[in-house]
Amino acid sequence: MSPSVCAVIALALLTVFGLLGFGWRAWLQHRRTGSTGIRGTRGRIGPVERVAGAGFAAALTVTVLGAALQLAAVMTPLNVLRAGWIHIAGIVLAMLGIALTVWAQLDMGDSWRIGVDADETTELVQGRVFGWVRNPIYSAMLVFEFGLALVTPNAVTFAGSILAIGALQAQVRRVEEPYLLAKHGAAYRDYTRRVGRFIPGIGLIP
Repeated sequence: MSPSVCAVIALALLTVFGLLGFGWRAWLQHRRTGSTGIRGTRGRIGPVERVAGAGFAAALTVTVLGAALQLAAVMTPLNVLRAGWIHIAGIVLAMLGIALTVWAQLDMGDSWRIGVDADETTELVQGRVFGWVRNPIYSAMLVFEFGLALVTPNAVTFAGSILAIGALQAQVRRVEEPYLLAKHGAAYRDYTRRVGRFIPGIGLIP
């Protein structure tokens, strides 16, 4: 596939991800609970959460920019990653990431949120896919980001993937884990001993 075709595919995948992972899920949450589930843009937001949220928004923006620049022939794929099978593998991974994101969001049920509200306590979801990893939505997003980096393997897109990893690590370690520990105490401690952070068996907290 030519670099421009790969760029178009990447932009289409980003659009689908945005529509399903954010737009549709927020609509479904509002229909089921009367709330969109979006907490990260209002209420008491700490500096770490602001940085993490801005970092993830920047990651998506940079990823879109990487695909757009490749479409405009301003950026070119790294020579070592120009093979057609690499682009196809990236498409498959990105589609898998979208599917896993939606699956994990649905498994989270009414507890799904974007961001946290310190005054709100939701159910500690431990079943289904959350019995494999504690943050399956973020794991799926990273699969999606990595897939896109293979579809449009230029320096800007890879920078977006690195930003996404850093932002999600900060959000999970510095914002969500302390919040869940404060809300659920011993139950959450037991959960972190048994279930990995992003990958099964890895990131346990003894």
